[in-house]
Amino acid sequence: MSIKVMSIFGTRPEAIKMAPVIKTLERDPRFQSRVVVSGQHRDMLDQVLNFFKITPDFDLNIMKKKQSLSEMTTHIIDKLTPVLEANMPDVVLVHGDTTTTLAAALTAYYLKIPIGHVESGLRTWNKYSPFPEEVNRQLVDALSDICFAPTKESAVNLIKENHRQEQVFVTGNTAIDAMTYTIDKKYTHPNLSNEGKKRLLVTMHRRENLGQPMIEVFKALAQIAKEKDDVEIIFPMHKNPLVRELAEKELGNLKNIQLIEPLDLFDFHNFAQHSDLILTDSGGVQEEAPSLGIPVLVLRDTTERPEGIKAGTLKLVGTNQATVYQETMRLLEDPIAYQKMSEATNPYGDGHASERIADILAQSFNDF
Repeated sequence: MSIKVMSIFGTRPEAIKMAPVIKTLERDPRFQSRVVVSGQHRDMLDQVLNFFKITPDFDLNIMKKKQSLSEMTTHIIDKLTPVLEANMPDVVLVHGDTTTTLAAALTAYYLKIPIGHVESGLRTWNKYSPFPEEVNRQLVDALSDICFAPTKESAVNLIKENHRQEQVFVTGNTAIDAMTYTIDKKYTHPNLSNEGKKRLLVTMHRRENLGQPMIEVFKALAQIAKEKDDVEIIFPMHKNPLVRELAEKELGNLKNIQLIEPLDLFDFHNFAQHSDLILTDSGGVQEEAPSLGIPVLVLRDTTERPEGIKAGTLKLVGTNQATVYQETMRLLEDPIAYQKMSEATNPYGDGHASERIADILAQSFNDF
């Protein structure tokens, strides 16, 4: 008899990392796979679903304008509870650290449905950085029956928190699996037509960076753009109107900065492939870029992905204007420093995490 697995997610990053797991489960006769989306990211979520040809069995469609975190959490629980009660899966899979992740895990726990947590064990140990993701992830780990840790370090974090050894499995990160679907060596795009220039790809959207931290980074980028004609900066602007307003004010009139609409998954991975350097406050990009040999400057004061820092593929630079400027210029002008980062070993996996997760689920199911 097949194992009934219900995968629940709601944001673009979750969808990217859960999609290869879902595709693996769909092909495997050991499982009956069903998908629930919350709609926490609407347009960006749908882009990923369309790319991977995933049709949700249930769409909670929970988003409302100016919805608070507490409203979102209770809204998901209210809508998800009857779905789980009617279907009673053998196991619920959630991913990472979003509000959807926490609300889905809590709902499954209330119904005594076993929980598998993909990308478990990441920690900054600072409950407000990233906010609210750090606490979301810790709480979901506490509720989970199976923890799929992407690295040995994240597994060690879980063991230190008294998770049983038999609950914790190192799988690699499914973000690397997703890139096996998306990277096209022959990819072209009109926004990548300026050959001969060093290309910086920038993403920035986190709550803790809204306001002055973001202004500081944008001022550093503007300074670089003014000083270096041989540099092109591409910034796919997040849908958040505060991000767009600040970007247009600080960067909108510079000829070698492109402010463009958000890229879908396929385009973003291939823009990254064609970049020389990435500046980001995203978590997923910290995992994806090293597999392409692209150095990453992390626009945060903390990261729950220290493996990349230790390996040398990432560097934490924060959001101070002078620091962001200096660290970016160093990589643009010092070929030895650049080579050291670009050739560092990717610590996040080999592209087979989804297969390991499926095998672990099958092997562990009899323990429930």
